[in-house]
Amino acid sequence: MLDCPQEDLSMATPSFIGIEIGGTKLQIVRGDSGGEIVDRRRFEVDKPRGAEGIREQIAGALPDLAKGAAAIGIGFGGPTNWRTGDIVLSHHVPGWSEFPLGTWAAELAGGLPTFVDNDANVAGLGEFYRGAGQNHDAVFYVTLGSGVGGGFIQNGSILHGGGATETEIGHVRLDRAGTIVESRCSGWAVDGRIREIITTAPDGELATRVSASAAAPATHLSAALAAGDPVAERIVTEVGDDLGFALSHVAQLLSPEVIVIGGGLSLIGAPLIQAIQAGLTPRVMQALQPAPRVRAAGLIEDSVPVGALLLAARGLAATN
Repeated sequence: MLDCPQEDLSMATPSFIGIEIGGTKLQIVRGDSGGEIVDRRRFEVDKPRGAEGIREQIAGALPDLAKGAAAIGIGFGGPTNWRTGDIVLSHHVPGWSEFPLGTWAAELAGGLPTFVDNDANVAGLGEFYRGAGQNHDAVFYVTLGSGVGGGFIQNGSILHGGGATETEIGHVRLDRAGTIVESRCSGWAVDGRIREIITTAPDGELATRVSASAAAPATHLSAALAAGDPVAERIVTEVGDDLGFALSHVAQLLSPEVIVIGGGLSLIGAPLIQAIQAGLTPRVMQALQPAPRVRAAGLIEDSVPVGALLLAARGLAATN
């Protein structure tokens, strides 16, 4: 084994900063070009304080963590102009519209090269290289969190469109009345559906757990499913069918080999994945059968920060 001083190892192996900005959590990590995380800061988002509160959290942690790093990658939960690093808007946290996030973060970190993209695109990059999308050339990623986002990774690169954002599956319509995927399948939408439906079964396992806890109602679905609660089974089946229907359009348009499901709702695990697959497979045209395989994110809650590290490393390599 080569005995090298720590400072020599640091110089030989550049480090990068990855930032995840979501509707409920903020993560700032330090790691290497392969997406390996070595240090982390995690914060809960104070939604009433909006974007200003999140920026204060970043400003308090980033300068110190970024010392000696080579570049920054950021995955933002909303439409983002990846070319400029500017935020288009946030559907869930006020105060982000047209904010120059890339420029602002770079200045905080002493001028480090900074690369910004939508969080689902960034998470897809992480899953392609380090998660459930490994060994596949075409991977579509869906995040079921505060909202619903999508990203398509082909041959190791994020597929970008001609506009500021793309693959916004959360805003695909489920009917002509204007019902969108996000209004049915996001974490907040499912929370609302649970609160509504448990009134019809107030003594059930799901209703009992929700009434006894201050946590988001959807976090109790796994335990209620394990107990055989019919209300929980109904909700997961409905979410899976809606998302499977929406993803059938993705299959027809992009023909991914695998569809990776991440975000907080993905923690429900196999019952949700199976429900999505059941909603997807019969709606995919015969020429594209077998339908894309649906998998849970392999990196679990680290899809975005790992992808952000990869975004930083790949972005820096492309500019040198």
